[in-house]
Amino acid sequence: MRRNKTASPTLPALGKITPEFFTKIIYPRLGAKDRAVLVAPQHGVDFGVIELGKEVVVLSTDPFYIARDLGIEKAAWFAVHIIASDVAVSGIRPRFLSVDLNLPPEITEQELIRLWSVVHSECRLLGINVVTGHTARYAGCNYPMVGGATMIGVGARKELIIPHARPGDLIVVSKGPAIETTGLMAAYFPRFLRNRYGSSFVKDAQDVYYQMSTVKDAQIAASVGGVQAMHDATECGILGGLYEMALHCRVGMRIYLDNIVVQEAVRKTCACFDIDLFCTISEGTLLAIVKKQRAHAVVKALKAHAIPASIAGEIVPRKEGIYTHEGGRKKKLVHPRIDPFWQKFEEYLKKTNAG
Repeated sequence: MRRNKTASPTLPALGKITPEFFTKIIYPRLGAKDRAVLVAPQHGVDFGVIELGKEVVVLSTDPFYIARDLGIEKAAWFAVHIIASDVAVSGIRPRFLSVDLNLPPEITEQELIRLWSVVHSECRLLGINVVTGHTARYAGCNYPMVGGATMIGVGARKELIIPHARPGDLIVVSKGPAIETTGLMAAYFPRFLRNRYGSSFVKDAQDVYYQMSTVKDAQIAASVGGVQAMHDATECGILGGLYEMALHCRVGMRIYLDNIVVQEAVRKTCACFDIDLFCTISEGTLLAIVKKQRAHAVVKALKAHAIPASIAGEIVPRKEGIYTHEGGRKKKLVHPRIDPFWQKFEEYLKKTNAG
């Protein structure tokens, strides 16, 4: 059967759109052009940038994600940090927040008070001011996507890290893979972990939840210097994130999976739920491309703040391609496209509801 070459790229059933859909449908249609835009929407970059004189404004927008089953307080903590992380990887600290809360009708007044109290306290801790927003309950709205938010950073142009890379640069990974996958699966489905590893392990896995932020990681890395690009390994995890960075920077990569630090709680959790460590959602994992002479200093600085980190690979010329190396085997990397987390989450949600 001949394939229709003019057919539109298809959307995945769940999760982010594919790189092909973004490239063919979204990217060519970004409204009016403006010379003040330094960084426009693109794969491998978590933020956009506007230049205003000697200063830059960094912006990132995401769903305001409140996973009610986790508990309102834990969910609100994550909602703030996931969007703050996307600005922090620019090298500019997050400073202002705009929030649109389209809340489900069943949310109570007390739940909203608890939610907003955490948003307020985390923003104070991170030095973020809420400048505008919208709050209402609407029919048809439901957890966990209860609206959207835009985080804004303002800083000097010289502090901004516009993603780029050169052959010889090294790849630094903080915390290792599957941080978000572990934090969420352990919080939602502790029974399966308890049955396999025991009760004490469940707490270890659930504690990973509070690693789901790259704000601190990015600020530490930027303070050391030599950082060429940073990216938060969200959808499709470390491999998806590095692939996107390579495409954006127009370089090749050698990725040494055996060198990437893997936390024991993460390894066991992913084994329990049969999830590939390296291509599953991992909010909280910082991917950084660093000049060779500063890479070891970045790793040392992260470890000094009790953040596991390692040098995971190197940048090579684009013509050499993107390859992973594991156990002596070399394999060409293709984008994972669909994050395995979503399917596994739905699968175990059904198992839990079935008793």
